[in-house]
Amino acid sequence: MTTEPDQHPVNSLDDVVHQRVRLGILTVARQARRVEFGFLRTTLGLTAGNLSQHLTVLEKAGLVHIEKGYEGKRARTWLSLTPAGDRALRDEVAQLKRLIEQIEQGGWPVAT
Repeated sequence: MTTEPDQHPVNSLDDVVHQRVRLGILTVARQARRVEFGFLRTTLGLTAGNLSQHLTVLEKAGLVHIEKGYEGKRARTWLSLTPAGDRALRDEVAQLKRLIEQIEQGGWPVAT
């Protein structure tokens, strides 16, 4: 994701990625490479239904791959980042760093 030099960094944040829970999902998935649904639910303090809704958004956007299977007799769901998900997360972090840099340097120039 590239931005024009005069575009405020907040304009380049991705609404799908930036939402708090989805950003958490992508971050944990990137760190774990493959993460089990129950672990993710517990780690992020979510209900199963809430996590499922966010995973649906991320899957439809092509940012995560969801795999269902069994571990013994128990049904399990795992997810992993797609290459697009990895890029989206890296782009989001880059824009957040750019925004922080602007704040630390005294803010964005404001026309008066």
